[in-house]
Amino acid sequence: MSKLDTTVKRILVTSAGGSPATNFVRSLRDAPEPFHLVGIDANKFTLQRAETDQKFLVPKAKDPAYIGVLQDIVKETGVEFIHCQMSYEMLTISALRDKLGVRTFLPSHESIDICENKFLSYERWSQAGVPVPATMMLHNAEDLKEAFRRVGPKLWLREIRGSAGRGSLPTDDFETSVRWIDLHKGWGNFTAAECLRPESITWQSIWHDGELVVAQGRKRLYWEFGNRAPSGVTGITGTGVTVSDPVLDDLAQRAVRAVADKPNGIFGVDLTFDQKGMPNLTEINIGRFFTTHYFFTAAGLNMPYIYVKLGYGEPLPPLEKRINPLPPGLAWVRGMDCKPVLITMSEIDACEQALWARIARQG
Repeated sequence: MSKLDTTVKRILVTSAGGSPATNFVRSLRDAPEPFHLVGIDANKFTLQRAETDQKFLVPKAKDPAYIGVLQDIVKETGVEFIHCQMSYEMLTISALRDKLGVRTFLPSHESIDICENKFLSYERWSQAGVPVPATMMLHNAEDLKEAFRRVGPKLWLREIRGSAGRGSLPTDDFETSVRWIDLHKGWGNFTAAECLRPESITWQSIWHDGELVVAQGRKRLYWEFGNRAPSGVTGITGTGVTVSDPVLDDLAQRAVRAVADKPNGIFGVDLTFDQKGMPNLTEINIGRFFTTHYFFTAAGLNMPYIYVKLGYGEPLPPLEKRINPLPPGLAWVRGMDCKPVLITMSEIDACEQALWARIARQG
């Protein structure tokens, strides 16, 4: 084996062929220092998309061989730091973080367990007085009937674990709900919640030893391919826009502190508005950045670089503003196999105004 270059930081990225990891890799490529990036993926096809310097196929995280293979790759490549962008791998690595011999910058395992269970996190926020949609666990059809009585007339069904709208369905019909949960073998693993409006905010933040380091709000305007999913939720953001709202900032911080006594690492707080226009907490994507976080990097806020510097215990790049340092109204327009576009909402609106003027001239 050739001698390893120890002059640059060596970082392992899990699920490296996926979009979330690719945005992390691209952010570090834009950083003011070089990195040697090693990618692993359990899918032999998506692995080929990894933009890392090295890439390795691994078993799935639930496979008993996963940790042994991971340790072998760590030894071979000399990586010093591991970053996870998929929750199922993060849960495995988090539980064994002290045995891997490499750096991580993760929240406590207890906080990860809470945030990876949507009902446990709902209970924490409810107890802390943080606004949340009324929610019930569904163990049987009687629970479902009670949910329609207490939470209905329309329910949001979803699995307590998983991302990208896994198992979610908005419905006002009892029989449809029963069939949906039966189809997913979901009794005991599904919740029924109050149906909220489509508008949602993600407040992405990094914490260190209980202190907020940096946070930025982003509004999702729509889900890409939303018309192809029963719930309208695909987990694929179409266009996101930077926002700044002190009410949301305060609510998100309260939500983080309700699930972590001493927050550390990444907390992506999701808020959705109820029928009265009030923001409600729906989940925290913990320990990882939201999929399209290269948006912030392209706009001038490289959160993955800040995160890595903290993980290595090094001084941070200068931050002029801690909360919402990016100007509001920046839009990130993206889609499958299309290069994303960073543009202002005013420029987008100008296209619409030009169309209206053209139509008016026709009349």
